[in-house]
Amino acid sequence: MNQAIQPAQLAPATGRGIVARTQGRGHRGITRLVSPGDLGELIKPFVFLDLFRMGASNGMKGMGMHPHSGIATVTVVMEGAVTYRETTGQQGVLSAGGVEFMNAGGGVWHGGGPHGDAGVAGFQLWLALPEQDENGPAHSQYLAPEQVQSSGPARVIIGNYEGVASLIQPRAPISYLHVKLRGGEQWTYTPPEGHDVAWAAVGSGTLAVDDALLESEVAVFDEGGGALQFTARGDTEFVLGSAAKHPYPLVTGMYSVHTSAAALVQGENEISRIGNQLHTAELL
Repeated sequence: MNQAIQPAQLAPATGRGIVARTQGRGHRGITRLVSPGDLGELIKPFVFLDLFRMGASNGMKGMGMHPHSGIATVTVVMEGAVTYRETTGQQGVLSAGGVEFMNAGGGVWHGGGPHGDAGVAGFQLWLALPEQDENGPAHSQYLAPEQVQSSGPARVIIGNYEGVASLIQPRAPISYLHVKLRGGEQWTYTPPEGHDVAWAAVGSGTLAVDDALLESEVAVFDEGGGALQFTARGDTEFVLGSAAKHPYPLVTGMYSVHTSAAALVQGENEISRIGNQLHTAELL
């Protein structure tokens, strides 16, 4: 059963209470946990988050080619493998533990789906880009599992954490981690200096944040730089993000997020131009 966004009833002893939590809205193999029109406003630059489980079991065969502008998409594969193809020329297969970072900039089209019969599960995140990058050139990075460095139980997907630097370093100060805890294991996250927004989303298992129990849901914490303490109730896998809050408004299109109406028009014009080229080449 999906759980609507609700205020938390209990504040954690760490001093950073849960200000909102939700199990999102599910359709077939995809659960939408964050959108720009809801929690994305609280935790921007993190403006969109899906928990996906695609494969033969639910008939979800993937996403056809579709456009973006003004954002970066970040995919963390938890199980299985996913194919990808994009108009930057990148294509291939990303296995469990791998990471996709696609900076759409001023416009790109991409698509993908499960590789093989086993299906695929993971998280896809959108990051709102700063004004300097939102209509710049599109570019991508794809990391194999062995290229993702760890600090304790936390794999550093984007940015820096406790002296560990990801190969993915966007302009904005962002840390994005993929964490696995064994049952009963405790872990404390201390955000880098200047990070005032933070959230966590559970992919499997149960995560205790003081008196709150999180299962297949996202929780948004009070703004501020305080530490967050987590305890796994059984083996648990989750992602966590913290950042300096995006100082721009969220101006949204169907597949785009920009800082202004003029920037959105520029991005939508470019993805339309690329789309026309794909139609002419019969690639859509």
